[in-house]
Amino acid sequence: MGTVTPTSKLRGRTKRARSAGASVAFLALVLAVVATGCPCAQTLTDISPGLRWWLFSNFGASRVCPEMLKRGVALHLSDRAPAIGRYFPMQCSYNVDDARQTLTVHFAGTGYAFMSPAKRVGFSATASVEYRPDFQMAGSDVYVWGRLNRIVQGPDFRMGYVENPIVDVATAMTPLGGVANFFGNQIVAGELTRGFTVLHNEDTGDDFALGLLMPPQRPHHPFDVSQSERFTFANETIDVQPQQRDYLGPFEIAEPGQSLFVTLTLQGGNAVDVMVVDKSVGDGWREAYQTGQPLGPPPGPVLAGGPLNPGMQDIRRFPLNPGFYYVVIDNTANAGLVAPPAASIFNPLGTGTTARISYLAQVGE
Repeated sequence: MGTVTPTSKLRGRTKRARSAGASVAFLALVLAVVATGCPCAQTLTDISPGLRWWLFSNFGASRVCPEMLKRGVALHLSDRAPAIGRYFPMQCSYNVDDARQTLTVHFAGTGYAFMSPAKRVGFSATASVEYRPDFQMAGSDVYVWGRLNRIVQGPDFRMGYVENPIVDVATAMTPLGGVANFFGNQIVAGELTRGFTVLHNEDTGDDFALGLLMPPQRPHHPFDVSQSERFTFANETIDVQPQQRDYLGPFEIAEPGQSLFVTLTLQGGNAVDVMVVDKSVGDGWREAYQTGQPLGPPPGPVLAGGPLNPGMQDIRRFPLNPGFYYVVIDNTANAGLVAPPAASIFNPLGTGTTARISYLAQVGE
């Protein structure tokens, strides 16, 4: 069994990620040609299950937990909808079953999300999920799938903080069902148990998406990074409600001389704050946020950032020392330089507007 903790470091991530992906792609091509005897072979379906399993267990299994623990998982009401919260796996281990040719991943973590009528909620979730690997080549693309085989245990979903004190999350109903059931099964369990797709292309690098994408499908992103030399961490759209925050990342700077590049676009509404904090500061700040402690400034220094105004695309470069960093989007009056309308006894949730932000987070030199 392999076990990984959130403090695991992968130095030289950008170079090694591309090198490892190239090795997998080359080996997959060799196996395809050997299995079919034809250099024009485009699929791995003719390869024996034993060879496919050997490829996955030797090149892919050990990378699942490190990738799962690196960053939070965005939570959506539906595909392509803006993210409404985030789940952060904090513990992860895996078992490789050579006899059954499956990979079982055990994970536990906490998170937050926003949904009426409960508003902001904090929760924890644990589960054990069994995946069965598969591959396909389509032109210059290599699709590597982790297909859900079965849910071994859980998900054990536990609601913690609920911002709206008059909501009974066990019985409160939304247009999509009960609040607790929705967050527990449709969001957290749904995101982490619907399998995953790793898409490798020698020219454009690697891309990742939860869920199974069939060729020629590609992960949906708000920004086009096909010509970029930088490694892309995240490329998505989020909604940050009034008096709420989103903790993006944490993102890794693996080598001296690298910078974190963040491209942002705010669609309408009021300005919001963008703040970069070290992971140790961000972890404590996020924990206070999702457990319902009073909104306040970070419990440590803000390393970089500034207001984000509606309108044009905003591109920022943050030169940082090697380490892990959160980029915090703050739509409150309790931190940063921007002060949206504060809450009052007559308007306990304030009068700000929802901030819809598309962002791209990359690392490069």
